Amino acid sequence: MQPEEHTVTHTINRYRSFRYELILEGVVVGALAGAVVVAFRYLIGSADILLNMILDYGRGPTRVLPGWGPWSHTWFVPVWILILAAAACVVSLLLKWDSLISGSGIPQIEGEIIGEIDEKWWRVLLAKLGGGIISLGCGLSLGREGPSIQLGAMTAKGFSRAAKRVKTEEKLLITCGASAGLSAAFNAPIAGILFALEEVHKHFSPELLLSSMAASITSDFVSRNVFGLTPVFSFHITHMMPLGTYGHVLVLGVIMGAMGVVYNTTLSKTQDLYGKIPWGTVKLLIPFLLAGVFGFTYRSVLGGGHALVEELSTGEMALGALCLLLAVKFAFSMISFGSGAPGGIFLPLLVMGAIIGSIYYNAALLVSPSLSGLVGNFIILGMAGYFSAIVRAPITGIILISEMTGSFSHLLTLSMVSLAAYLVPDMVHCAPVYDQLLHRLLAKQSSDKKVTLTGEKVLVEGMIYHGSAAEGKKVSAIAWPRTSLVVSLMRGEAEFVPRGDTVLRAGDKIVVLCDETSQGQLHRALQEYCETVAPMQKGQ
Repeated sequence: MQPEEHTVTHTINRYRSFRYELILEGVVVGALAGAVVVAFRYLIGSADILLNMILDYGRGPTRVLPGWGPWSHTWFVPVWILILAAAACVVSLLLKWDSLISGSGIPQIEGEIIGEIDEKWWRVLLAKLGGGIISLGCGLSLGREGPSIQLGAMTAKGFSRAAKRVKTEEKLLITCGASAGLSAAFNAPIAGILFALEEVHKHFSPELLLSSMAASITSDFVSRNVFGLTPVFSFHITHMMPLGTYGHVLVLGVIMGAMGVVYNTTLSKTQDLYGKIPWGTVKLLIPFLLAGVFGFTYRSVLGGGHALVEELSTGEMALGALCLLLAVKFAFSMISFGSGAPGGIFLPLLVMGAIIGSIYYNAALLVSPSLSGLVGNFIILGMAGYFSAIVRAPITGIILISEMTGSFSHLLTLSMVSLAAYLVPDMVHCAPVYDQLLHRLLAKQSSDKKVTLTGEKVLVEGMIYHGSAAEGKKVSAIAWPRTSLVVSLMRGEAEFVPRGDTVLRAGDKIVVLCDETSQGQLHRALQEYCETVAPMQKGQ
């Protein structure tokens, strides 16, 4: 048997037999990724405490000795600005060492899954940990979830390489690691599973579901042993929205959809503007120095904004103050993320959604007094709607908000606002944020940095959607990449090897063997022919 034939046989046999072993590997990956993300989360929390101590020291005079006058600490302000400038330089060096640590890291993982990017797992782990802690610790308006997902995925990749798993299995383990990363970041195991299926892998299979569950649950167990059993947000929503107020839910959903379009469009324009700056250090100096300015003038906009959501839930902030907070937080988030600093957008966008929900509540309360006492409801509606509009993963958003608040009593209203918010950007053809970021990332990647090719064969799963171009067509009629071969077709409980004249039906699950070099092309072909509903022609 030739070496290539042996590799193909081993890959196919491994794919058919590793379901239960993959569950055990998911547990191992969940434990390892959970430990890494818990350490990251703990260090960020400690850095946030230190940042507040530093800013308190710089803002207020203190009495050194009894009888002495207060000693001003204004001298410390320029010192802190210099420290922030030095921090920006360090992060710039880390980005030069490995450019794939920039931003949230989620587009990088999606690129890895489709075979367009090959990250050096150990280098990304070290650089992302250091760059993420510095960026978030200095107060940039970024979140921990994106880095957590990338750290979890790279931990899984490291495990896969150490265990010498085939590429097909490695992709599944990377997805498990991403699921574990989100689970540990937010104590949200179900959202971690759904995010892996809905956003990262964009495909469902029993192997993926079971292994992601194992990883996500294990990671959550590790996280809760360190951070406790309480939800991420500690405010409680005691009132259910009366049925007569559901019209406001739909109106808010439409508003969130429009605001999501503004967010994605502005983010793209901001990155375009940053692209005109030739020096990477200068790009990072802008948000780091702004963090220093806001630290002494408007501290509420610093960081992800976790404490800000709980402050909003009291309902004590005036409408004008909320509008100012939204404008500054939005601008600072754009500047922070657009610079390429290591950090995510999940938490900042959830916080901005909460602010928009609060603004709507305060404005609507002026004409509808019956809404009194429902500020918490509008906060979580704003969070879910904004997430759905921007990320375009509504199921993940609904479950994520429910897990973060510790309540599943509001699924109906969360679903309504998410659906309305999803439809608006979809109707105007505004791309989801991570698709937009992945497209930009792949366009920037030079050919020698995209993928380290080994010539290994990879198995890729696909599903024939009802109404897709492939439905009712013969296997041979589909324009598959030249180096690919459909090796398995599952129809119901039956599995067989298809021939060229086999007609594909809706609901068929196919497995395609391809060379590693054509994996990205195969993913695009599957999406175009098999997983996209074709428009109906007149007379059909």
